[in-house]
Amino acid sequence: MDQASGNDKLNSKVVIIDTGCANLSSVRFAIERLGYTVTVSREADVLRNADKLFLPGVGTAQEAMKNLAERELIELVKSLTQPVLGICLGMQLLAEFSAEDDVATLGLISGSIEHMPSEGVRLPHMGWNQIEPQQDHPLFKDIPSGSYFYFVHSYALAVGSDTIATCTHGAPFTAAVNRDNFYGVQFHPERSSKAGAQLIKNFLEM
Repeated sequence: MDQASGNDKLNSKVVIIDTGCANLSSVRFAIERLGYTVTVSREADVLRNADKLFLPGVGTAQEAMKNLAERELIELVKSLTQPVLGICLGMQLLAEFSAEDDVATLGLISGSIEHMPSEGVRLPHMGWNQIEPQQDHPLFKDIPSGSYFYFVHSYALAVGSDTIATCTHGAPFTAAVNRDNFYGVQFHPERSSKAGAQLIKNFLEM
């Protein structure tokens, strides 16, 4: 690592949005392994002054939206202009609606989150699966088509206009999305070995 890139990492303000329902430590450790300092916060000023933000989530969409509302984060997240990366449930929250508990979500990407078809496959979709990323998208720089990532979910976003990577489990679904400054991945990059580390690195360097 040269001095310039080291200084960039030291000066970069990387923030994990404290949603109150996520296991944040694995995401934090994955970022720290790349040499970045990470802050976990729900404070408006900290979030607005960040260079890059992560929106992780576990549990149900209803619980997550309730936590965001209680922490007065819904309108704040919608107003962010820096790159934001939603992870797993965090990606689903970016959509317009979730059929899990029939809850309105953030509406930052098009489409709704629906229960995955179960014919011939096991749910939840849990374990390693291959993705097909959009060619030349910076989030997938140096990540070959067919790379494996780690998934844990039963709900998914259909392939649509904001899709930048797909995966198939019974039927094709959206593995990653991008609209404007909002990005999302259905898989867990922090649990996806070298490919996952490369994706986090790509996001931090974009």
